[in-house]
Amino acid sequence: MTTFAATMFMLGVLIFVHELGHYLAAKSVDIEVKRFSIGFGPKIVGFRRGETEYILSLIPLGGYVSMGGMYDETMDQIEGGSQEEDRKPSQRDFDAKPIWARAFVLSAGVLMNFALAFVIYTGVSAFWGMPEIDETRVARVDSDALPPGAHNLGRLESGATLVTIGENTVSHWGDVRDAFLAASSGPLEISTENADSNVEIDLPADIDERMAIVQALYPWQDNVIGSINPGSPAERGGLQEGDKVLGIDGETVSHWYDMTELVRSNPEVQLEFSLERNGRELIRYITPESVMQDGLEIGLIGTTAPGLSYSYEKVGFGRSLELGYRETLTYSHMILSFVGELFTGGVSSREIGSVFTIGQVAGQTARQGLEFYLRFVALFSINLAILNLLPIPVLDGGHLMFLGLEAIRRKPLSLETKLAFSKVGFLFLVGIMVLALFNDIVRLMGL
Repeated sequence: MTTFAATMFMLGVLIFVHELGHYLAAKSVDIEVKRFSIGFGPKIVGFRRGETEYILSLIPLGGYVSMGGMYDETMDQIEGGSQEEDRKPSQRDFDAKPIWARAFVLSAGVLMNFALAFVIYTGVSAFWGMPEIDETRVARVDSDALPPGAHNLGRLESGATLVTIGENTVSHWGDVRDAFLAASSGPLEISTENADSNVEIDLPADIDERMAIVQALYPWQDNVIGSINPGSPAERGGLQEGDKVLGIDGETVSHWYDMTELVRSNPEVQLEFSLERNGRELIRYITPESVMQDGLEIGLIGTTAPGLSYSYEKVGFGRSLELGYRETLTYSHMILSFVGELFTGGVSSREIGSVFTIGQVAGQTARQGLEFYLRFVALFSINLAILNLLPIPVLDGGHLMFLGLEAIRRKPLSLETKLAFSKVGFLFLVGIMVLALFNDIVRLMGL
């Protein structure tokens, strides 16, 4: 029930915000808005105010704003409406407006989704503060990523607890990051709870090299199973949430990264997992499924890491705005990279999930707490914005593409051409939806 409610609330809010953007933009440039619908298909309830009918429709997986003079036969069929063949052209028609006004209206939904993400990230930071991983133990060091002068960090033992970096005492991972970024360049001593493990490095002045140092250090994560995806190799092999992984094929597992490294390097190879569950030692056999990632074949078993503990540092409103902007930008880049790799083959199409995957994650984050749920809503809002910008007819990006062609040709495409492209785009989207649903069914069945 939590999963269903969390999913429906999120989709309802994001759809409403997206369509509200189109609606407000259309009103601002004096375009007639005939209908504002949350959902597609037959009307459930609605009312009329002025020239606009506001309705809630049967299929809650989208919405639309129907504007005067913006004819799209394909979308009319989806929406359950019909074209007004005898309607006389008006100066308030969408197609009667200049290109800049139409582009503004078409972009407004996407802009509202980005704005919502920014507002949520800012609000979460302002209310809870800036989350920092409540850990100063180092699980592993990626020595290959360290810049010149910092290679002594590779001598840190797994599990070493950092105490000071230079003159700064560290109490969480944010302190670790900030100490490396703020310290003066030159000799820098890093002390741990074990004095024999202290190391000294030559800290570079370049900020990118300092960031490389931070990214080469992995904070400790316990070797405990977090959530398990339905139908995954982990579920089929008998793993349970909370299991502690002691070893894999005779190799000792001390932390989460030990486990993931062994799993990723053994696609389609049966592995023997030594576990501890409720004080008892067990053996389970699991075969990681093969997945292409960044052009490499890796193994995955369908588990997530255990939840990290966080401490929160209160920040002012100005800092909250900065954090909101930074998170929005970071996750936008991450999603754009994923979409790009999906089309270039860097990421397998099996990574695409349907509303069932979305619902699963929404339910998980809702159970973790309001902060985590709101962050997922913000992330999905960015995802919705970027997907809508794809140059696929029927989506906002497709309509913007038509406007771009109109600007180049100095005349609009014919209605017949737009309708033909829209039908192709609609079929393409249906294909993606079928693929996503198929992927989820395959995962649930464990195939």
